[in-house]
Amino acid sequence: MKLENVLVVRVLHLARSLFSANSLQIKDMRRLPHFKLVPSSFLSCRCTSSKGYHTKRTILRGRKLKVSENCLRDTWCERLSVWVDGSALSLLNFLEFDDPNLDKEEAIVGILDDDSPYPEVRSAVANADDFLMPVSTIRSWTMGLIWAAIISGLNQFFYMRYPSLQITGVVGQLLSFPMGRAWARFIPNVKIFGVSINPGPFTIKEHVLITIMATVGYQTAYATDIIAVQRFFYNQKFGFAYQWMMVMSTQLLGFSMGGVMRRFLVEPPSMIWPSNLVTCALFNTLHSTIHSGASKRNGMSRERFFMYVFVGGCVWYIFPGYLFQALSYFSWVCWIFPDNVVVNQLFGYQSGLGMSLLTFDWAQINFLGTSPLATPWWAEANILVGFVFFYWILTPIFYYTNTWYTQYLPVLSRSSFDNTGSIYNFSRILTPENRFNETAYKEYSPLFLSTTYIMSYSLSFASITSTIVHAFLFFRKQIWAHIRLRDPEQSDVHARLMARYRRVPEWWYIVLFAITVLFGVFCVEVWPTEFPVWALLVSVFIAFLYIIPIGMVQAITNQQVSLNVLTEMVVGYALPGRPLATMMFKTWGFITMAQALQFASDLKLGHYMKIPPRTMFWAQIWASVIAGTVQLGVQSWMFSNIPDMCALDQKDGFMCPYMQVFGTASIIWGVIGPQRQFSVGQMYDGIVWFFLVGALCPMVAWMISIKWPSSFVRYVSFPVIFTSITLIPPATALNFVPWTIVGFIFQFVIRRRHLSWWMKYNFVLSAALDCGLAVGIVVVFFALQYPQNGTIGATTIAKWWGNTVFLKTADGKGVTYRPIPESGTFGPTKW
Repeated sequence: MKLENVLVVRVLHLARSLFSANSLQIKDMRRLPHFKLVPSSFLSCRCTSSKGYHTKRTILRGRKLKVSENCLRDTWCERLSVWVDGSALSLLNFLEFDDPNLDKEEAIVGILDDDSPYPEVRSAVANADDFLMPVSTIRSWTMGLIWAAIISGLNQFFYMRYPSLQITGVVGQLLSFPMGRAWARFIPNVKIFGVSINPGPFTIKEHVLITIMATVGYQTAYATDIIAVQRFFYNQKFGFAYQWMMVMSTQLLGFSMGGVMRRFLVEPPSMIWPSNLVTCALFNTLHSTIHSGASKRNGMSRERFFMYVFVGGCVWYIFPGYLFQALSYFSWVCWIFPDNVVVNQLFGYQSGLGMSLLTFDWAQINFLGTSPLATPWWAEANILVGFVFFYWILTPIFYYTNTWYTQYLPVLSRSSFDNTGSIYNFSRILTPENRFNETAYKEYSPLFLSTTYIMSYSLSFASITSTIVHAFLFFRKQIWAHIRLRDPEQSDVHARLMARYRRVPEWWYIVLFAITVLFGVFCVEVWPTEFPVWALLVSVFIAFLYIIPIGMVQAITNQQVSLNVLTEMVVGYALPGRPLATMMFKTWGFITMAQALQFASDLKLGHYMKIPPRTMFWAQIWASVIAGTVQLGVQSWMFSNIPDMCALDQKDGFMCPYMQVFGTASIIWGVIGPQRQFSVGQMYDGIVWFFLVGALCPMVAWMISIKWPSSFVRYVSFPVIFTSITLIPPATALNFVPWTIVGFIFQFVIRRRHLSWWMKYNFVLSAALDCGLAVGIVVVFFALQYPQNGTIGATTIAKWWGNTVFLKTADGKGVTYRPIPESGTFGPTKW
């Protein structure tokens, strides 16, 4: 159908609020894809709720479309459909839940343009699809599987070393682009078994598929830490079959769950997954793709803007990352008062509360793993409020009142301590068989934690209960709607475009789930793990229970609630004195859920970029299998060929820092156990009340939102408040405060005042900064840190003021407020 003389309606203003509006003000007529209107065309609004339908068909006359008084009144209207000549144009769901990301005026603009109701999605994702574009080609599969093997293998190798390096998925995304272009240009166009090895120009869909395969397994499989701890701490070697099945079970079990939950976490338009928008913007920039939702603002092209920022970011990282590290740890107040303990505890970044506010290192700003340019401002504001209250108000109160004897310890530390202020020596409380020695424990010391570590555990407890309660109160209508038969009107333009492709049947995921569970049962039953099958099933149930609540929070806010502490506490009480069982329970409970959400995020990326679902299914499975197998092979080779592997004095730096932390956690939770820390009468029993606090807070917010639905409380999300700041430690204020400052500038100020600039450049800027940082880290590591065991510049650059000033302060030295008593110990006399 030709689109000449097509009239298009775009709503730019709503009288009063949308819920009480009785007219839609129409300012101009613009092009509306797929629908041909003439002056006598019928336009109608259909409002739908559990009470039924109300439709008012109105002839378009002049510049105002009259809508019935009842059509958009109060809370009766749950979903608004716009119809043209009897055909559904688009739909906006109002009462699936009160979505803080939804600006109703902008949403109407989007749906009447047959696009997403979210301007951030419109700016990064095309509302059209080339159904015939090649995607599942020999080129994409070959490059994707090669990159899956290379990135996973390299990351496993450097994961075991300090300083470590992680090659992120954006590196694969960048490097695969020139490779694909070179393949299209230089590889001859011949066929193998009737399939062309060079199907023509390198397409954006091929690039997306390659990137998804490269990033599925770029992070080291969590189960490889179990294998390393078994070999190093407990001298257990169960063989490759055990290792492979455990890795496949923990990785693919999450994939099967994520696939089953796609109707809740992928298909609804409200599940925007903000981090994916940065990736989509980068794809469109690299391939010079222009789509209708992108800003038409004049000025520099996205491609040139990306290149300038990318090169600048890559070059700049050399300064805070190597030449002038004080730019990264910019604790300027501590430089002025280097010996004042209180000032350093309040303003320091190393062991203090970080009130110095500034850093000039994107690696520190983006340390949390979610870009401040992609996370919605209201979510960032929640994080900031929670951070200020819990870490700048509550933590100093606990610390300076000497609650839990914390004045004898640094304010912020990721370590655990004994009653002499030294790092806790776990070997002193273990038998030669690595069992708990209670007599030695009573002769040695209880376990002491820094104030921020205690606060982290407290907020973890609160986040666990608040997530469930928040999901029930705020998301239950949407969850129930998707459990029932789905209404085809609930689809947005992207879901309608994806409907052309064959879906993945539910039974595919169910079969995969059954196979991976059987792998897990085989592992725990055949080998002496002391991990019963019932505990395996409980851990999987915990992951399954939390996937939807946590997934919805992450898809909306860009923040993921962690089940780490919950799984450790449950297994610590259920299977005390079994460190291997503790690690397994945590892996199947926590990592299965995390993997499920990672796969769901990838499915949403494929949904945005219009990758056929069945192609996505097989690509994710094969990439996961290859990545996990390569990681096991690399780890096995390292233990067999590198002398003193994982020893703290290993000459090449292969001291396995993350494995050491993982092994220590298995001792804390599996050997000492939570009953000696959190049970009634123990030192930290009071923080268990945060479970109740976490459950009550969303109830209060929900009741206020019912009474005053337009109040600011609709933007309050207690799961976000509680969970994001549990990353402290290892994160510090250095990572939170600048992160929210950047978010305020771009997601609030610029978005409100310069929306056209924001829609054109914001996500491209985020992608360019991430790419520049990733490449800069790789260059600095391989050029300056890895050669000669890191001794390059050790006596020159590493010693000058700009690289040492932040370490020569009381903050850098971790000085405590109160010295250890003359008796040599502090704390209780009995435990």
